[in-house]
Amino acid sequence: MSEKKGPNILAGFKAFLMRGNVVDLAVAVVIGAAFTNIVNSVVKGVINPLVGAIGTKNLDGYSLCLQDPCKVSADGTVTSGVPILWGTVLSATLTFLITAAVVYFLMVLPMSKYLARQEARRKAKEGTREMIEVTELEVLKEIRDALVAQRGSGHDER
Repeated sequence: MSEKKGPNILAGFKAFLMRGNVVDLAVAVVIGAAFTNIVNSVVKGVINPLVGAIGTKNLDGYSLCLQDPCKVSADGTVTSGVPILWGTVLSATLTFLITAAVVYFLMVLPMSKYLARQEARRKAKEGTREMIEVTELEVLKEIRDALVAQRGSGHDER
């Protein structure tokens, strides 16, 4: 039994890897990783300076201290107190929202409009074909009716 089970498991695993979904997912991960650099640049180059006009350019500096005194060393480790680093959460949230907006407005929305136009063109072509088929059918019916009428009138003359 174990000899049959081994090849079946490997064959199943190979089939799983060769599915289109796995390849598409791998491509999406690679593109997403590259896209992350763009989003991080937008946050650091545009959003942080805008926030910096109000406060600090580095959102990580915003925090709240639950137990005084809060002291954080230069390497980021907490030496005393309980700091809540809400600026880091705000920065991550802004990064997520910007990423979602860029993906939606620059990728999803244009692709949806493109696919809708393609579908409308396809339906228009099918509608035109149906019109041509209906028109041809009507012409053929008229020819048939004319032939039947000629035959009928031809029998009367004989």
